[in-house]
Amino acid sequence: MKAPARLGLYGMGLVAVFAASGFTANAVIPDQTVQAWTQETAENTHHEEGDAMSDDGHAGHDAGTASLGLGIAQDGYELDAVTAPTETGTDGELSLTVTGPDGEPVTDFELEHEKELHLIVVRADGQHFAHVHPEMNEDGTWSIPWQWEEAGSYRVFADFVPAETGEGNTLSTTVQVPGDYQAVAAEPVAETTVDGFDVAVEGDLVAGSGSELTMTVTRDGEPVTALEPYLGAFGHLVALRDGDLAYLHVHPHGDAPEAGETSGPEIVFEATAPTESRYLLFLDFQVDGQVHTAPLVIDTTGTGSSTGDGHDEEGADHEH
Repeated sequence: MKAPARLGLYGMGLVAVFAASGFTANAVIPDQTVQAWTQETAENTHHEEGDAMSDDGHAGHDAGTASLGLGIAQDGYELDAVTAPTETGTDGELSLTVTGPDGEPVTDFELEHEKELHLIVVRADGQHFAHVHPEMNEDGTWSIPWQWEEAGSYRVFADFVPAETGEGNTLSTTVQVPGDYQAVAAEPVAETTVDGFDVAVEGDLVAGSGSELTMTVTRDGEPVTALEPYLGAFGHLVALRDGDLAYLHVHPHGDAPEAGETSGPEIVFEATAPTESRYLLFLDFQVDGQVHTAPLVIDTTGTGSSTGDGHDEEGADHEH
């Protein structure tokens, strides 16, 4: 039995979701989500004449925005040929290609947390979250078997490190799934049960300041001390800001767990929320070789030091 793992997470990279296109008929999407996506598309895909240029000819990025990987394209890399099933309840594939500055598919990636590409898919209201890992074929197409459970507008995030640059990149796009649905409003949830495991979060999330959040995993009232390494860590946390789905993908710092090492029942994260808001948290953890995802919802409890524009003053690094 191991002591609880204290996994400090710093420098949470903010990747704002945007570029909403026409939504499916009768689908209910929060107005603020549509407005935020549209506004951020304009701000992050167009550069004025006076924008600073980098050495490679791309427009210079503000440390708190585009340098973190906003949108379908960044620094010459772009999501291309994104396809998915066109209706609910139909087996198919979700596939995409990452093209490089030369316009050709990228096929050489570095391993990041034991995978070459992490794929996050979530509906506009924060429902139907998935963190998966597709396979790449020889021509650079990534694909994974896929079926949509419900209609709606979904965001697809690809998180990867091109071998040519060695720098993390996160790109995103929208996939529309036709049909009627009613958006689900997020309400605070500090405790939840998933697959027989009870997961609780404790701690105050303060906007603009580092905040300690402790996730505790129990089963049948007993602490779970058999948390296993998953993708080189004891826990992975994804946070989505309610309303515009600003996206923070976080992994623990520090040395990777040794083979056969276990931990629990606590996983401690150091998190920085960019703004006062409600945040949807998704904790991935593994026990007995099975990965479980626990959804939680918390509100910020105050304001620390922040620039006031939704980004940290020292938010230039996109860390995982």
